[in-house]
Amino acid sequence: MKRLLYSAMLIVFATPALAQEETLISPGGIESGGFGAPVVMVSQVVDNFAVFVGGRGGWIINHTFVLGAGGYGLANDVDSSISGRGLEFGYGGLELEYINSSNKLIHFTVYALIGAGGLGGTAVAEESVFVLQPALNGELNITRYFRVNMGAGYRWVAGVDQVGLSDSDLSAFYGQIALKFGSF
Repeated sequence: MKRLLYSAMLIVFATPALAQEETLISPGGIESGGFGAPVVMVSQVVDNFAVFVGGRGGWIINHTFVLGAGGYGLANDVDSSISGRGLEFGYGGLELEYINSSNKLIHFTVYALIGAGGLGGTAVAEESVFVLQPALNGELNITRYFRVNMGAGYRWVAGVDQVGLSDSDLSAFYGQIALKFGSF
């Protein structure tokens, strides 16, 4: 009888200790990588053709999710609606990206930048604005350490407080190409 009681106690108390504990993040369970990328975007600003250049980089978690940052600036001359004078505009912030089937030759990503920007120029008072920029991109794996990312999105700007210039003058659809170098 004692042997049966000890066996039952062993089963009741030892079974939970032998079972693997489930956790959101387990040791050795996360694969990491990272990348850096020069970026060129074409868009419109104040009804003018606009080219933005910049860069982005990020930490790639399990070949699927990117946590990073980027910054972009207006590279060409754009006349503002204020006296026809030049406008300066740059922005940057936190970037989040979901990568679908990263190991496939061609795959897609869903991307978003959440950040802030600054306005300036000859006839424009310096001012800060909010920027939200979602996009859908296609990505081509060229080599193990190089990818070409192309896509389209929308740059939404809020907080413009200038005479003759509004949020909609800086908000627009855009196309982009990024050359990603890193460990994917």
